[in-house]
Formats: sequence, structure tokens, C-alpha cells
Amino acid sequence: MQNDTIAAIATALGESAVNVIRVSGSDVFDIVGPLFKGPVLHSVPANTIHYGFIVDQDKPIDEVLVSVFKAPKSFTAEDTVEISCHGGPYIANRIISLLIAQGARQAERGEFTERAFLNGRIDLTQAESVLDMIEARSSLSLTLANKGLRGDIHQAVETLRDDLLNLIANIEVNIDYPEYDDVEMLNADLVQPKAQALLKTIQRILSRAEDGRIIRDGVKTAIIGRPNVGKSSLLNVLLKEDRAIVTNIHGTTRDTIEGTANIGGLSLHLIDTAGIRESQDIIEQIGIKRAKKVIEEAELILFVLNNNEPLTDDDRQLLTLTQNKKRIVIINKIDLESKIGVEFENSVAISALTKRGIDLLEKRIKAMFFSGEIDLDEYTYLSNTRQIGAMHAAAKALEDALLTAKSAMPLDMIAVDFKAAYDALGEIIGESSDTALLDTLFSKFCLGK
Repeated sequence: MQNDTIAAIATALGESAVNVIRVSGSDVFDIVGPLFKGPVLHSVPANTIHYGFIVDQDKPIDEVLVSVFKAPKSFTAEDTVEISCHGGPYIANRIISLLIAQGARQAERGEFTERAFLNGRIDLTQAESVLDMIEARSSLSLTLANKGLRGDIHQAVETLRDDLLNLIANIEVNIDYPEYDDVEMLNADLVQPKAQALLKTIQRILSRAEDGRIIRDGVKTAIIGRPNVGKSSLLNVLLKEDRAIVTNIHGTTRDTIEGTANIGGLSLHLIDTAGIRESQDIIEQIGIKRAKKVIEEAELILFVLNNNEPLTDDDRQLLTLTQNKKRIVIINKIDLESKIGVEFENSVAISALTKRGIDLLEKRIKAMFFSGEIDLDEYTYLSNTRQIGAMHAAAKALEDALLTAKSAMPLDMIAVDFKAAYDALGEIIGESSDTALLDTLFSKFCLGK
């Protein structure tokens, strides 16, 4: 399959000004050439754009621009053609059908990026960063994706692997050729500070890893409370749009309503839940059941109380239900007389109606999830659980190496732990990735990418 020439629509189907069709593989010019009425693609220079028509047996199908990229200087490191045609699903699908009839194969999800990885143009962290760029919903997540794409993670990992490889090589030489005078003589005591320095670097990267994951994935946030305390109003304010219906009728929201808010570079995946109370209404009961499930899965609870009403038994039950969750208690309706009569830890007073206190709430949310000031220029941030898991495995292997060294074990035993750390770091950049992992990763991409 790697030798096939593949084709796919790289833009979203629908009515638009332009669609782009990407074709890549060793036979790309033989496949596209007979369909293109314009310059001979075999003969044109690389990195050039050419005007002409896509034809079917000399019958014009569409007026197009064809971009030509020649191996290895293309996204896939293969000969590649991109056809810019008029927007609309019919034209794009018609051209794809002609390409397949000429011998191309419909590309699978992420197959262009997978070929870039398999052909050595990018590593696995850069491939993941391509997807992160597509899915970026804030300036921070876009900056993080760009850093991954340009190879910042790759460089940090390769530096660690080079240091480990030098250690392993020195140990092997000490064991096999102890008579060599120009090789640094090592023993368990000399190895320890080198291992500690490597471990400290990895721990510094891991200390920022959760920040990187949150920047990339956002925070699943549940807005909860009794009916008519202002949950839907809060959702609308944070989203900066009227997503939820707001009335003074209890039980207006009967199912979850979702949206994503950008708060200082942090994405909140907001879920406005049905008001939780005792109810005999079957439909409302279903909404309440779903709301409780959302609470279980949420990373942040925004628990809304009505400043204009005394605390109720339903409020107290919800406080107990969420006491072990990361939670902010929001005292809403401070534009009205205060009757709540209770103070809470980690609370923010707001008026969703007048937007008073919303800026303080946003600052509180951001402070809860970032371990310090975010400096994407200074630190290397891992961006997903796969990378973080492999980095933890490398740290564990180095901790084992230190224990082995402190136990005065032979150098070859320490080298086993160093090799385990080296392999774990290799998994991050894709040096030892299995087919199942690659299939799972690239299946998340859209067609044409």
C-alpha cells in the first residue's frame, strides 16, 4: 500500500469558493497528466503552479490550478500534485472518480501525514502536532502545536537519548575493553550524578506536562445547580452567545447543552446540565440522571447558587456530591438582595445578568489549572497522554538505574535500565512504534491530511 498513489479531497465538502484535491505517490504524474489539459506535468519545475482544465476524454470538467511538488521536497516526501478546483461536492467527487479510474487509490484517514512520517520527513510528535493544529481552539493550543511541528519536542527527546546513548556506550566499553586508556573509567558512583542530571531534566519536563495536556485538550467543565439559579445565563456569558434558552420557569433546561469557551488561552468544554432537584417529571428525571453522569466525568465543576435565596437541602446535597471534585462555587445574582447567608471556600460572586465578576471567575479558573506562568518559549511541553506516559516510563527506568547503582550492582545491570529509558524516549518520537499504534493515531485525522 505504501507504493500506491493515493488521492483525497483535502478541503471540507460543501459549497465553497475552492476545493483542493491532493494526490501523492510515485505514479502521480502518469495519473494526473492525462486528465490535465495544460503544461506537461512531468516537465514542469518543482514548487510551481499551472493553469489548465481537468478533462474527461477531452471534455472539460473544471478550470483548475495544479500545484506540483517533487520528491523529496513535498509534505509526504513523494511526488505530489494538488488540484485546486471550484468548490462544491459534485466537481470534487467527479475529479476523484477520474483519478481512481486512472489508477489512484482513495486515501485513508491521515494517510498523507502517515507517509510523511514513514518516509522520515517528520517524527511522531510532529505528526501529532499536525492534528493538534487542525483542532486548535485557542492561541495557546495553536502555539503549542506549532512548537511541536517545528520539532521542539523531537529536539528535547533526542538530546536526552544522545546523553543516554553516550552513557550506555561508555559502560559497554568499560566492560568489554577495560584496557583502553582514552575511555572514561566508570563505576556505579560515577554513573549516579549523570543519571540524576538526566532524571532531573525529565522531571522538569513532566512537571509542565499537565499544563501541556490542558492547553491541547481543554477542560471538561460541568455547570450544575438547582433549577433557575442562572446556569444557562452563565453558559451564555462564557460562550459570548445565546446558546441556552433562559427563562424564569423552573426546569427549562431538561438536557445537557454544550459549547466551548476560550478563557485566556484555556479551552473550557462547557456542559450546562439540567437543574438537579427532586422531580416527578419523567423527562426531567432523565435530564437529572444525565447531569449526575456529567458531574462524575467532569474535570471542573462550576456550582451555581442563587444569592437571592437561602441555601436549600438540594444545594447541600450537591455540595456533598461535588466536595471531592475540583470546584468553584459561584454565587450568582449579586445584583439582587443577598439571602444565602453562607460563605464558601473557593467561591466567586457574580451577576450573569450584568456580567459583574465574570473577569474574576475567568482568572480563578485559569489559576486552578495552570501550575504557574505559561512560557511556551522557555519550556518544552508534552501535548498528549501517549507522550506523557512514555516520558514517565523513561523517568521510572532512570530511577531504577539509580537504585541499581546505589546497590553497588555491576555496570551491565545499570546499562539495562539506561537502555529501557532510551527505548521509552524512542517511543515518543516514533522510533519503536508498532503498527497498531500508528493505525490508531492516524485514524483520528480527516481525509486528505
